[in-house]
Amino acid sequence: MAVTEQAQAPATATTAHLGILRRQASRESAARTYARSLPIVPVRARGVTIEGADGRRYLDCLSGAGTLALGHNHPVVLEAIRKVLDSGAPLHVLDLATPVKDAFTTELFATLPPALASRARIQFCGPAGTDAVEAALTLTRTATGRSGVLAFTGAYHGMTAGALAASGGGREGRVTRLPFPQAYRCPFGVGGEQGAELAARWTESLLDDTKSGIPEASCLLVEPVQGEGGVNPAPDAWLRRVRKLTEDRSIPLIADEVQTGVGRTGRFWGVDHSGIVPDVMVLSKAIGGSLPLAVLVYRDDLDVWQPGAHAGTFRGNQLAMAAGAATLAHVRENGLAERADTLGARMLGRLREFAAGHPFVGDVRGRGLMIGVELVDPTADTPAGTPPPPAPRIATAVQRACLDRGLIVELGGRGSAVVRLLPPLTLTDEQADAVLDRLTDALTAAARDFPG
Repeated sequence: MAVTEQAQAPATATTAHLGILRRQASRESAARTYARSLPIVPVRARGVTIEGADGRRYLDCLSGAGTLALGHNHPVVLEAIRKVLDSGAPLHVLDLATPVKDAFTTELFATLPPALASRARIQFCGPAGTDAVEAALTLTRTATGRSGVLAFTGAYHGMTAGALAASGGGREGRVTRLPFPQAYRCPFGVGGEQGAELAARWTESLLDDTKSGIPEASCLLVEPVQGEGGVNPAPDAWLRRVRKLTEDRSIPLIADEVQTGVGRTGRFWGVDHSGIVPDVMVLSKAIGGSLPLAVLVYRDDLDVWQPGAHAGTFRGNQLAMAAGAATLAHVRENGLAERADTLGARMLGRLREFAAGHPFVGDVRGRGLMIGVELVDPTADTPAGTPPPPAPRIATAVQRACLDRGLIVELGGRGSAVVRLLPPLTLTDEQADAVLDRLTDALTAAARDFPG
C-alpha cells in the first residue's frame, strides 16, 4: 500500500484517527509497547487485512504476536463464538466442567504428541501464557521438591515474576542460564552442528559437575523456536540431546509452545520437528482462537500438587474454548501446519536471495511462518569470522517503512534488530508475494537512508 494512500483518506476519518491516538498517548500507561511503533487505529479486520480508522489497509504480519493462527475474524471462529452466545450457556464458570470445555480438551489432546496425550493432565490457567509458565514452575517444583530452574540465554517466557526471571534478561538467583545454540551468533563462535554440540556439552557439564554451584533443578524450560529472542530455531539433534540429558537426570522438560504452537512452525507443535516428548507443555496464544486462553498439559505422574495450588478467576472462558476448539480442528483438518511449512520455506528462500545482494541483511532464519530478518551494520570493524553488530536503527527504519507501505511487522532479538514475520496460517500465495514485495521494498528504502 503506497504512502500516498494515507493522504487520500477522508479528512474527517484522519482527524478522528489522530484524535484517538492523541487520547491514547495522554491516558494510557508508559509501559504500552506496540502502540508506540504502530500508530494505527484498527476498526475492521478479516484474514491478514486490517483497516484503520483513517481508511488505510494493512497486511498484518504481527497477528496478535502469533495469536491469530487463522487471521482476523475467521468464519469458523466467529461461528463457534456465535453458537455459544446463542445457546444461553454461561460465559463464566470458574473451573467447572462444561460441554464446551470437554470439546476443547478432547480436540487439544488429539493434537498432542501421542506419548504425552495418552497420559496427560491439563490445568486451565489464567488467560495469559505467562500464567501457564508460572503454573509449570509451581508444578515441577512441587513434584520434584527442588527449586532451581534451568533456562536459556535469549529466552522469553512472560512478564510475571517467575516467567520473567526465567527469560533472557532475568536476574533470579535460582535460574541457571544455559547457552542456546545459534548458527549466526553462536556463543562459542563456531556455529552449526559444532556450536550445538558445545552447547549440549556445556549443559551436561553443569548438571554433572558437583562444583558447578547451580541449584538442584526442578525443570528445564525451552522454546522450540525462540521468538522474542530473535527467531532462533532450536536444532533438532540438540533438542533431542537436551531431552536425553533431562530424562536421564529426572529433570522435567518444559516446552514453552506459547508462540510456536498450532502449526506456526510447520508442524502442529514445535517439538514435533525433533520428535521429542516433553514432560510439560505450556500453551496459549493461538489455542484460544484469538481470545484469551492458557493451559498447562503435563505427564500424569507430576500431578501431585494440592487443590488450589494454582488457580485463577478467569480460567474457564467458554468463548475462548469454543474458538480454540474450532481453530485447532480447522488447522488439523486442513493441513495448515504443512501449508505453513511449504509457504514458509518459499518465503525464506526469496528473502535469502534478497539478502545475498544486501550486506546490511545479516541473516534470514525461521521455521514455517515464523520468520526473522536480522539487520546489521556491515561497516562496523569486527574480527574476521564474527558477524557485524546488530543495527537497531536500520530495523526501526524498516519497520516504519513497512508501515508506510501497508505492512505491519514487529521487531525482536538482541538490540531489537530482527524484523519478525508472524502471518496467519491462512496466508495465500498472492498475499505472501505482496508481503515480501512490501518488505523488500522497505528494506531497500531503509538502506538508501543508511548508505554506509
